[in-house]
Amino acid sequence: MDKLLLRGGRIIDPSQNIDSEMDLLIEGGKIAALGKDIYRSGVDSPKTSLADFKIIDLQGMVVAPGLIDMHTHLREPGFEYRETIRTGSEAASHGGFTSVACMPNTRPVNDNRSVTEFIIRRAAECNLINVYPIAAISRGSEGVTLTEFMDLKDAGAVAFSDDGKPVTNSALMRRALEYASSLDMPIISHCEDVGLSAGGTINEGLVSTELGLAGIPAMAEDVMVARDILISEFTGTVLHIAHVSTAGAVRLIRDARARGVKVTAETAPHYFSLTDEAAKEFDTNAKVYPPLRSMEDVMAIKEGLRDGAIAAIASDHAPHAITDKEVEFEYAASGIAGLETALALSLKLVTDGILTLNQLIEKMSTNPARILHLAKGTLRVGADADITVVDPEKVWTVDPQGLRSKGKNSPFLGWTLKGKAILTIVGGEIKHQ
Repeated sequence: MDKLLLRGGRIIDPSQNIDSEMDLLIEGGKIAALGKDIYRSGVDSPKTSLADFKIIDLQGMVVAPGLIDMHTHLREPGFEYRETIRTGSEAASHGGFTSVACMPNTRPVNDNRSVTEFIIRRAAECNLINVYPIAAISRGSEGVTLTEFMDLKDAGAVAFSDDGKPVTNSALMRRALEYASSLDMPIISHCEDVGLSAGGTINEGLVSTELGLAGIPAMAEDVMVARDILISEFTGTVLHIAHVSTAGAVRLIRDARARGVKVTAETAPHYFSLTDEAAKEFDTNAKVYPPLRSMEDVMAIKEGLRDGAIAAIASDHAPHAITDKEVEFEYAASGIAGLETALALSLKLVTDGILTLNQLIEKMSTNPARILHLAKGTLRVGADADITVVDPEKVWTVDPQGLRSKGKNSPFLGWTLKGKAILTIVGGEIKHQ
């Protein structure tokens, strides 16, 4: 039976300005119909009856376009002890994501066709979610020579980024932006002045002083955000800034957008949920890059989300093995495993009145699809039936044993959260329920 009827849920689709209780019919992997009591109207044939459908009643649930995480690390190939494409896909599906875009910091780096095609092939074998590879800007992500953008696009890459390594050569960044723009693909920039951040492990401020740890000033992010915006403005090209963490970066992005610069940005849930105080007990699960910042930065991130300066929320899922984290703070790997907590942490923005539910779904589905030029993030009739169903009232506790990801490195372990994906549908097939 390839007909699935989702009945009575609150359908929210920012791409169509829909927010209403109605039914949704899936047929042949596509959205077939939206409307009130559509199972009675014979949408596909006068002979349609309830017996033709698998029916799921979703009273009180939110039915949204499938969530898209545009910044995740699946670790494979090369770091399978941290995560695999299969375990990462399971974590994504469990967290409500129907699509993820995976960063190129694998081993070998995803800087050539063979690695891109391997990722796509392995994801297809897993058959859980849509996986879109992001290829490296430079060979080996070393910031010296551009990769073969056209060949990588042809292989299936959807964007270019050197991920955790900033492109320090401004001329190379200019050429990357111009080349990618000619292919209608985004450059995703990790903004960091490595001269200013060198040796740092935590946000520079009172907490770093109290702990006796070398600090990373917010200016290290702001300086590079300013540079990349200026290059984008000069060349008239599209720029996307990853994991924004500082008040200065939000201000620069907001001002640039007001001038008409084609810049978009994302942040991650930990940057609006935690401050550097979370690392006070030398908790390596709170060590992330860029680092957790001050309360002033957290408030600025929230305001950037509210006013649209920040267009997307991404998990920046960075799973690590226990051996990567259970060492001294300065030697611990940076990163938080976030695919399974991102939705609930982001829903708190709705509870706190920062965003409406419609705006949140836009930042976690519609906007990422638009930025990456994916034919996703919508519930329009004829679109792929990628759907996330959320129980906004479900209260649950973050238990490491319940996480599907190999990475249990989360500062949110033990937290009680509200809101959970109860149904993840990809191409009309139920992948998590």
